[in-house]
Amino acid sequence: MKNIYKKIVCLFALGLTFASCENYLDDAPKGSKIPTTLADYEAFLRDEYTNHRVNITGASQLLNDQYVTLATLSSDRLINANYMWDQNADRIALKVSDETTYYAGYQAISTFNLIIENALNTTNATEAEKRIVWAEAKVLRAMNYFNLVNFYADTYVASTATTKLSVPLITSANINAPSKQVTIQELYDFILNDVKEALPYLPKVSQTVLHPNLGTGYAFYARVFLQMNNYTEALKYADLALAENNKLYDWIAFYNSNKTLIETPGNYTTFVSPMGYNYVENYNYRHGAIDYLTTENSIPVERAQRFEAGDARFLSRWKTYTVGAETYFRRTLSGAFNFGGITTVEVYLIKAECLARDNKISDALAVLNTVRKTRILPVSYQDISTTDKTTALKAIYRTKNNELVNTLIPFADARRLNAEGVYPVSFSKVASGTTYTLPSNSHMWTMPFPQGAVKNPGNGTITQNVAK
Repeated sequence: MKNIYKKIVCLFALGLTFASCENYLDDAPKGSKIPTTLADYEAFLRDEYTNHRVNITGASQLLNDQYVTLATLSSDRLINANYMWDQNADRIALKVSDETTYYAGYQAISTFNLIIENALNTTNATEAEKRIVWAEAKVLRAMNYFNLVNFYADTYVASTATTKLSVPLITSANINAPSKQVTIQELYDFILNDVKEALPYLPKVSQTVLHPNLGTGYAFYARVFLQMNNYTEALKYADLALAENNKLYDWIAFYNSNKTLIETPGNYTTFVSPMGYNYVENYNYRHGAIDYLTTENSIPVERAQRFEAGDARFLSRWKTYTVGAETYFRRTLSGAFNFGGITTVEVYLIKAECLARDNKISDALAVLNTVRKTRILPVSYQDISTTDKTTALKAIYRTKNNELVNTLIPFADARRLNAEGVYPVSFSKVASGTTYTLPSNSHMWTMPFPQGAVKNPGNGTITQNVAK
């Protein structure tokens, strides 16, 4: 990890070649520039292809939120283990190559560490301007650590968080900085503190959608507190976030505008994704597994069946497709997809869950139905109405999983619910006459570190958080 961290620190895109480590700043290579002004450092926040990649492919495959072809299942044993829920597979042994989830995550953390260390001492800017960039980097660093801990470590449980290990915590861009694998509690405390320090300086309107604003800070706080089962604080910050932005995209209007092509059998003409940089639901934007103009994942038939009837968002994005012996739902959108940032719909559903947890069922369902009215076609729509807490929460989880499919959140939520044990998440499917299951207590809900990270952990050590 030290070698790759050195490369991350000392070489960046944007035409800026530098190192904050050791004495490399003594001389600037010909044609390169040493960052000194705030604008130099702020430019790193705009490097979306390096610093805004949130790859959670392994989690999507485990949830079967992403269709995997028979050819890939035959050729890639690690993907096969996750997708087919092979409880006996040694995923540690199979993870022989480096993994984008880990290295892209720490690559971005290195950038944010560099900004945090230097932004307040830059030139050509006011103190207020420096604080904004510093605060934006703080939020983004916290977001990356949240993603990593909810992929490579067990979920947060208060009774065990002080003893279970999480991921390496690195707070400096210096290549000789210590790399300490802290406890889950220590890492969550660090994440919360980063956001706490950033909130007073975040602008209400950011320079670009890549830059976190005040709404982003509140929304992310709500996400973290929910993962910690602190429903009071999660609700508080969900309300604050929605006060900054409460817009929902009208997927029914999108469907109606493209209805002819959508409903034409066998027509897989792709439409431009509305979920890109200008999506009205964005608090901030970050790429998912793929960080360039592309199409999104296709999904299995079984996964498609979990969407509500008349879901315009689903109907606008996927259509059944058969090739040879394989049938799945093929994607029909191309462009940009905000799979790594935070959107208003997530915050609406955080609020709905928190209200339901507090037995305010009618209020919770009012929030849920506010979302559904922008998604479910009128011919299929009915308000969800119940006085039963379990029924209400299951409806909230169903909508949330469908809304945030192929993001980290359904995976993180499932782990949280499984640890709680009241609303456990498990899966079952039949393939070629064989039944496969993923139980709620499976070790597979925690992903192993890649071998390269364990063998070369930098200035520290890494202990696997899962047996296999």
